[in-house]
Amino acid sequence: MATTTRSSPLGSLLSRVVTIEPREVSAVVASFFLFFFMWAGYNAVRPVRETVGTLLGRHAVADLWLYTAIFSVLIIPIFGVVVARFRRATFLPWTYGVVAAAMVFVGLTLSTTDFSPLLGKAFYVFISVLNLFLLSMFWSFLLELFDRGQSKRLFGAIAAGGSLGAFLAPLIITDVLVKYIGVNGVLFVTAGLFVAAIATQRVLLRLWSTRPLATSAAEDKPIGGNVFAGVPLVLRSPYLLGIMLFIVGISAANTILYFEQLRVVTDLFPNPADAAKRTQVLARFDWIVQGSTMLVQVFLTGHIAKRFGITALLTVLPVAMIFGFLALAGSTAFALFAPIYIFRRVGEYAFVRPGREMLWSPLDKETKYKAKNTLDVPIYRGADYVGAQANVALEGLGMTASGIMVVGAALAALWGVVGWWLGRRYESDAAERGRVATPVAQESKA
Repeated sequence: MATTTRSSPLGSLLSRVVTIEPREVSAVVASFFLFFFMWAGYNAVRPVRETVGTLLGRHAVADLWLYTAIFSVLIIPIFGVVVARFRRATFLPWTYGVVAAAMVFVGLTLSTTDFSPLLGKAFYVFISVLNLFLLSMFWSFLLELFDRGQSKRLFGAIAAGGSLGAFLAPLIITDVLVKYIGVNGVLFVTAGLFVAAIATQRVLLRLWSTRPLATSAAEDKPIGGNVFAGVPLVLRSPYLLGIMLFIVGISAANTILYFEQLRVVTDLFPNPADAAKRTQVLARFDWIVQGSTMLVQVFLTGHIAKRFGITALLTVLPVAMIFGFLALAGSTAFALFAPIYIFRRVGEYAFVRPGREMLWSPLDKETKYKAKNTLDVPIYRGADYVGAQANVALEGLGMTASGIMVVGAALAALWGVVGWWLGRRYESDAAERGRVATPVAQESKA
């Protein structure tokens, strides 16, 4: 990847804490701001979704995750058709435009004073599907823009853009301004952030197409192929199946703590009339997590990946969560739950997510878009639903919160083993081949 050499205050700042070559500055800055606007938009509205979840109740939310999984499956052939038939310069900006229009529609129809369970459920499912889809699409494009070596050096700094947006949005919009603009105003501001993402995406597309070594006309052709091609690609590749199991591990840990969060916050504010207070607490969780994540991503993620390799990024959180779950088995009081919950999310955003995205860097373009979206959206949400129903079933069988946390510790151990295998596979392949056309890439095309 090569871009024009331009400097900016942000580029100069990033260059001081991350190893960035002058030719990479423009693309890194544009990627930083794209992730900032996109992830700020999602995180501004995320506490509203969580508040809707507390109003609906934990069992209703567990059932909603079935619909989330179903729509996550349905979105894959739709996305497959779009990728197969439209240029990325067309469908990437339009995706953000559709999201902005949806936020305006919900802002005009959602009411917290006269709460509609049906609209609340539809909104909850929409945001849940949107989350993973936007992330998968963003990283798929960046994996085209940056090669394997650049991803190790730069993805931590780029991810910090998302963390900055995810820090400022819940802090300023959902925690402070919600008192003045209301929940509906939050949705309108979110729409504006996605409009800004459209403009930034176009800048990044222009940088991508003007690379000195780019053959942009050929590269930006529709990918073509079967819209369901991602499924056989995954089934034929042990490496991709390993990524699938790793994603299931992420989902299992998240699901256990997510439902405990709903219980803890509901117990803290048992009166449904305190929905605004619940929203503020949930927003504070978010901005504390994102502020901490941003610092870790800028100052640690890239250095850890460069010095210790991707294996460290993939295993540090699962190992830590074994001890976190065991601690919660002793007590799930808010004072103990909050720091462990925050630590888990910081570890996922700062270490696991960049590491997981790096796993895709050796693979071909079709695999990056089709297999990646298959794993990132329907598989992830399907695992969420299975985990949610398992959680409800265990409670129904009389298992206490402490017992569920012990189960979480066992699952975290299995998650860590899969992460170690994937990291070793990736690093071994890089050491032996030293080029993008690796056995893993060839395997994915078999």
